[in-house]
Amino acid sequence: MKINTNSWNRIRYTLFAPGYDLVAGVVKGSRKRSVDSLQVRTGEKVLIVGVGTGLDLEFLPDDCEITAIDLTPAMVERTMKRNQILNRKLKAYVMDGQALEFADQTFDKIILHLILAVIPDPVTCIHEAARVLKPGGVAVVFDKFVPKGRKVSVTRRFLNIFTNVIASDITRNFESIVKNSGLKVLSDKAADWNGNFRLIRLIK
Repeated sequence: MKINTNSWNRIRYTLFAPGYDLVAGVVKGSRKRSVDSLQVRTGEKVLIVGVGTGLDLEFLPDDCEITAIDLTPAMVERTMKRNQILNRKLKAYVMDGQALEFADQTFDKIILHLILAVIPDPVTCIHEAARVLKPGGVAVVFDKFVPKGRKVSVTRRFLNIFTNVIASDITRNFESIVKNSGLKVLSDKAADWNGNFRLIRLIK
């Protein structure tokens, strides 16, 4: 039986929503560095795929247009509540990152934080991101991947039996995911947990 499905993700992240900020807050510094690297300009259209509780919003300027999507209604509700304080130009929707309901070449910048290791089909997700990104547009990825150039260890595969049920897949290879997406890597830097998390910038 396949564990990582949209149905299961809705259930587990609905349960996680009340305490999500406490856990995700541990990597706040990396989130900020990732968003800062986008260099969002006035009036640009920014898409956040897998917005969670809206932890990226505070790092975005208040003069850009933000669209945020998440599969889990409880997460979208918390994002909207957070924005009541931040007052960003925000539209938030319950939506599947594997089937974005936007026209081609809609966004100037895209944020993919802690989504590619969670979503059932990360290849489809990044292809969808590439589709809705304008030519010359930039996307940032912050997530946990197998370190570049390494194989998945036996220990990692064993641990993934549990992490994949509880939170996310820890055996994914970013190079395989981004291949043939039409996105080119601009930078790839090691981040949290001894480089198991990476900060990646992509351009279309």
